[in-house]
Amino acid sequence: MAEGQPHLSIQMSDSNTNGIPSKTQSSRDLAGRGGSVLTFHNISYHVKMKTGFLCCQKTADKEVLRDVNGIMRPGLNAILGPTGSGKSSLLDILAARKDPHGLYGDILINGAPQPANFKCTSGYVVQDDVVMGTLTVRENLKFSAALRLPKSVKEQEKNERVNQIIKELGLSKVADSKVGTQFTRGVSGGERKRTNIGMELITDPAILFLDEPTTGLDASTANAVLLLMAKQGKTIIFSIHQPRYSIFRLFDNLTLLAAGRVLYHGPAQHAIEYFQSIGYECEPYNNPADFFLDIINGDSTAVTVSKTDETNTGMKPRASTEECTEYDKTLAEKLAEKYSNSAYYQETKAALENISFGNKKKTKAAFRQITYANSFLHQLKWVSKRTFKNLVGNPQASIAQLCVTAFLGLVVGAIFFGLKEDSAGLQNRVGAMFFLTTNQCFSSISAIELFVVEKKIFIHEYISGYYRTSAYFISKLMADLIPMRTIPSIIFTCIIYFMLGKYVEAFFTMMFTLMMVSYTATSMALAIAAGQSVVAVANLLMTITFVFMIIFSGLLVNLTSIMSWLSWLKYFSIPRYGMAALQINELTGLNFCSSSNITSLISNDNYQQIRWCTGDEYLKNQGIDASSWGLWQNHLALACTTVIFLIIAYLKLHFMKKFS
Repeated sequence: MAEGQPHLSIQMSDSNTNGIPSKTQSSRDLAGRGGSVLTFHNISYHVKMKTGFLCCQKTADKEVLRDVNGIMRPGLNAILGPTGSGKSSLLDILAARKDPHGLYGDILINGAPQPANFKCTSGYVVQDDVVMGTLTVRENLKFSAALRLPKSVKEQEKNERVNQIIKELGLSKVADSKVGTQFTRGVSGGERKRTNIGMELITDPAILFLDEPTTGLDASTANAVLLLMAKQGKTIIFSIHQPRYSIFRLFDNLTLLAAGRVLYHGPAQHAIEYFQSIGYECEPYNNPADFFLDIINGDSTAVTVSKTDETNTGMKPRASTEECTEYDKTLAEKLAEKYSNSAYYQETKAALENISFGNKKKTKAAFRQITYANSFLHQLKWVSKRTFKNLVGNPQASIAQLCVTAFLGLVVGAIFFGLKEDSAGLQNRVGAMFFLTTNQCFSSISAIELFVVEKKIFIHEYISGYYRTSAYFISKLMADLIPMRTIPSIIFTCIIYFMLGKYVEAFFTMMFTLMMVSYTATSMALAIAAGQSVVAVANLLMTITFVFMIIFSGLLVNLTSIMSWLSWLKYFSIPRYGMAALQINELTGLNFCSSSNITSLISNDNYQQIRWCTGDEYLKNQGIDASSWGLWQNHLALACTTVIFLIIAYLKLHFMKKFS
């Protein structure tokens, strides 16, 4: 044990001379350092895995964890193991963030059943930083305090708590600096990780979970983060892959996993002695964490196995890479069997039985309840506030869309400039309306990123009880529909309307129609993208859908000539409703055939054009109702479609799988 780590000696004082928990210790004795004691009993976890392709798929049952037991006391509790050992699954199970299907066993907090809202009252720091990069460190912490601390806590007290966390985590110098995004440089990786930790410490949780807290950090920064956690005096439970020695020596308790089995659980500083007792000698100056992983991997260059143990257990060095999977499984099971026969396991098992006597309750109940510290309106206020700050702090997308909209408006206005009241004017008008509606549809594709980009942040904050799905959904709609859909539609209309000529009428009807098309297309984008993890997939689905909608818009094909068994598809075309409304608004009452034009058409035997001398005749030929009700029924159809798509988007977001 290194000097300057008094918390390790306190941990050992709760154990007998072997560092093993005493049989007679109660949960109150175990919780003597300010944090809570978490115990887990006979945890097993199975998942359904699909193999094969399409119709040939088969479902197989995969065992992730088997009969995992242990005690996590106040201090640093590390879960160590190679990739695929089940350490992240165990961490999520203990934090009540794993899908309960296929999960068996019991989890107790200070000897009592795990609360149903445990995931909301504990702290959980995910592996990938989930913090809003456009906000400052202080703003992120204030957001967490505003939503996770009850409204009964005064604003001044919340600010004091934020300042206290900033000081404790050493973030004073960067408190008012932006965290940083892919476009703007922000704080360092270690400061970003500490900001994530600070957002969880706001509620002063008795138990804090961290998933791979050193991922993406250099060795020195990783050491600083773990040293900071060691000073918290809480029950810190974290998974870690391969820490260096300066980090390993901070551990109070070590749980070593391989192939879903426990190979060691007990004081971290006694782990080397335990493996030495079963025949594995750690070389001088070798990192203990590397030594343990070498044992699991059967690396004969770093592991010395005594002849007696080799004879008794049949453990041999790895022969070849091809035998890796089968060998690892066999070796892991033999090491797990050795541990199950050790004094460490027997004493831990006895302590667990003493704690859990009469207090057992099925773990699955702990996954079903999320509680909130504040009302819906309070959540909506703060989430909307953060969403608009994020929009202002990351203006690249919105500014680019406004510039592109203005540019397209000028180009289209120049192409169709000064529409005349003749046969060419009719064609140009219809072409301009087709472009306007099509542009509004395709410009809404940018909305697919609304829920995809922030999916990880939303899942983490929702599970942690920051806000309801409805508050998040409404705030995102307000931040997208108003600045990103309404304003570009107004700019687009203002530029084009006055460039098309004096015959363009009903300015506000045209603007309202373009807005409705944009809203409907955006809502469809949200319905498709909600729950998706890859932007490219949602983008492809949107593009294909709009292409088919454009076919039934009324320009590329006369809808009255389509066969009846296909004609019903026109009712699902967003551009059709927008284009029909624009045509009714613009063409009704216009006459495109002057006397000179009629004479010219007759002399050229072009009698078809004479049938369309008026806008009303053209609309009738297209099967469009030119009455005032015909105009507003298209707007009503767009409004109803918008509501339907938004409901679908919300339901997909609400019922989206939020557990790993």
